[in-house]
Amino acid sequence: MESWNLVIVGSGPAALRAAIAAADAGTTPLLLESSGIGAGTAGTDLAGLAVSIDEVSSSAHRDDTITVGGESTDKVAAARVCGESLSVLAELERWGLVLRRREGGLPHATQVAGHSMPRMTGCGDATGRNITRILEEQAMKRGVVRRSDIQVMSLVMDGKQVRGLTAYDSNSGDVIGIQSKAVILATSGHQGIWSSPSGGAGLGSALIATAGLSLAGMANNPTHPLTVRGTDLNITIDVLGVGGRVRKSSGEDVDPSEVGEEDCILDLRGLESDAKPWFSNTRNRVKDRTGLDISRDVIPITKSIATTTGGAPVDEHGRVTFSRGKKWATGLYAAGRSAHNGMHGEGILPGNQMLDDLVGGNHAGSHAGAWVKDASFGGSTLVEKAVVKSSKRVDTLKSGNGVSVGQASATLSSVMASCTNGSRDESSLKAAADAISEIKKNGIKVTDQSTVMNTEMCSALNLQGMLTLAEKIAKS
Repeated sequence: MESWNLVIVGSGPAALRAAIAAADAGTTPLLLESSGIGAGTAGTDLAGLAVSIDEVSSSAHRDDTITVGGESTDKVAAARVCGESLSVLAELERWGLVLRRREGGLPHATQVAGHSMPRMTGCGDATGRNITRILEEQAMKRGVVRRSDIQVMSLVMDGKQVRGLTAYDSNSGDVIGIQSKAVILATSGHQGIWSSPSGGAGLGSALIATAGLSLAGMANNPTHPLTVRGTDLNITIDVLGVGGRVRKSSGEDVDPSEVGEEDCILDLRGLESDAKPWFSNTRNRVKDRTGLDISRDVIPITKSIATTTGGAPVDEHGRVTFSRGKKWATGLYAAGRSAHNGMHGEGILPGNQMLDDLVGGNHAGSHAGAWVKDASFGGSTLVEKAVVKSSKRVDTLKSGNGVSVGQASATLSSVMASCTNGSRDESSLKAAADAISEIKKNGIKVTDQSTVMNTEMCSALNLQGMLTLAEKIAKS
């Protein structure tokens, strides 16, 4: 059995930023990724980075965050994260991020719905991918150890203290155990519940839930208004700050919030000429998926749940808390889409989620990297027992009993669509919870019996966790 001071689960900006911070704190972390290295750059950007570039303070940014998030927004968390936006951007620039700039050399900033000031900055439609690449470079410089194709299956808990984890190594087909003083969960959101496991399985949140800890913010499922109708292709909200317009089919301009209530189109024919090179990926993706040319065609759009904000409740250090934030699940941290610090309420201010990923990852990595120096290893017997239990779980999936991964996934997405797109009345929520329980009762099976690189097995493991999260949403 391997032993590591700190294990980080994830591959995106939050996980990478946590790894960098932990290394800077004097700890060499192990970064586990369920996909191949570099897969964290594959997601479509929903927005750039929100930064108070031209403002004396971040107070207006905080106020806009609270207005969009509503009464459930944690005002202290919003103020703290928004207050770090300038330092986050300056750090990325130092590390080599190439930003779109305006005359005079400052980063270009645009204003989109929800913002009272021009605040959206980045690299056009590739902000997230470029930030991820920059962070990967910094992680490599610090000697962060990364392992790919490792599907984490469970946290090993000793009461409310983490002792390690178990994982399915698809490179070998073995179930392994890793002893650890601390674990940081920083995986994707659980938006795949409404589509498929590949769309975002919410692994970090699922691990928290199955470990017996509570989640927060699961009732909030904000939507993205620029999803190409009939596809899962999302267009970054940044296009609305450079000449893009949302319109009714009649041609009347409307607010993005009205998408879904009306038949709407996205008109990018008036995209500013100096912005076009920064949004070339959007042009190419739309062309490849739909055959539409954004220079002369309009794009039919709808709203969709393309990201999520619910997850493990955390404090300002990224520590997973319970008892209403008064106690810490010792050694357990969460950041990014696996965490819920309260900054995002019922809605997300565009550009704030990437900011929260970077701020949250930094704080979790810094605290964990320092904390493990004085912590002790323990629970090796618990890890060994957990490996046996996880191995039986794999064997059950291979037994041939239950429905296929595809059938279970399709049923789940259908159930959740009816549950969250409607009025969320008590009867619809109960019906959804009952349907999810039925899927779990029937079980899931994998048809691929191979040992090495069994991607169906990874999807089935993810789907089990998604069912747990779906139950939490239906009961929230």
